[in-house]
Amino acid sequence: MPPMRRLPALLCPALLSVFLLCLPICVEARTVYRCVRDGTVSLSTAPEPGSKCEPKQIDDNVVQTPNLWGEMGVFSGTLYEREQDGKPVYGTRNLPGSQVYLRFTVETPAGEPAHEGLGKLDTPRLDRHAQLFKTTAKKTGVDDAWLRAIAHAESGFDEKALSPKGAQGVMQLMPATAEEYGVKDAFSPAESIDAGARYFGMLLKRFKNDHVLAIAAYNTGMGAVARYDGVPPYKETQRYLEKVQLLYRAYRAALSPPPLRPADAVPMTDKLRTTLP
Repeated sequence: MPPMRRLPALLCPALLSVFLLCLPICVEARTVYRCVRDGTVSLSTAPEPGSKCEPKQIDDNVVQTPNLWGEMGVFSGTLYEREQDGKPVYGTRNLPGSQVYLRFTVETPAGEPAHEGLGKLDTPRLDRHAQLFKTTAKKTGVDDAWLRAIAHAESGFDEKALSPKGAQGVMQLMPATAEEYGVKDAFSPAESIDAGARYFGMLLKRFKNDHVLAIAAYNTGMGAVARYDGVPPYKETQRYLEKVQLLYRAYRAALSPPPLRPADAVPMTDKLRTTLP
C-alpha cells in the first residue's frame, strides 16, 4: 500500500511542496496547474483533460509556498502518476491511466468565518434587478425565489456592497469564487447574479439538491459542511440559514401568481349568507 505522509504545515498548501519533498524527478517543475471540475479542485504538473486549469508560477526562492488549494481545512488526498503526451504527469485527481504514487495529508486554512449577511430580514423587494434574476433563473435552472433570497440576505441587493471579509457585490462572492466563475467586475449586478446562480447551482448538485446544506455551504464554504457532515454549529450560519429560508418563503409567495377564483362570482360574506333564501 502506498505510504501516507503528513507534510509540514509550511509546505502543505501547494502541490509543488509534495513534489519537492517526494518526487525528485519533478524538482525542475515550477509550474503547478490548479484545475477545477464539477465543483472540485485538483493540482497537477500538466493541464488536466476535461478540467478548467490555470497555471500557477512558483518562485524557487519563495520562503513559504502559496496555498493553491483554497480554504478547505485539513484533508487527506492521493497523488497519482500517469503518462500524458509521452511524459510523466503528477496530479491529485484520479484520471484514466493513473496509478497511486503516494497518499498525503494537507492542512489548509479552515475557511472564512461564517457571517449573517449584510441584508436585513424585511419585506420582499421585487423591483431590485428583477429582470436579471428572472433571466438568470431561466438560464441556470435555479429557482428565482432562492436567488433573490440569497441576494437579499447577503447584500440587501446592493451592487456596491463589500463585506469586512472581502465578499463583493449583489451575491457577495469572495474574490477566489468570482475568479473561478469568470467574473471580471464583481460589482456588476449582471456578473454577480450570474456567477452566484451558477455557484449555488453547483452547491445544490454537490449536496444532492439539499437546499439547507447548499445554503450553509454558500455561507461558510463546502469544507465546513463536509467536516461537520451537515450544517456547521456556527451561530452566524444558523442565523443566516434561518434568514434565507424565511426570505425564500416570502419571495416564493410574492412571485407566485394570485390564486384562481370562480368566474363571475361574488365573495360570500356573513351578511350575504344571512340574506340568502
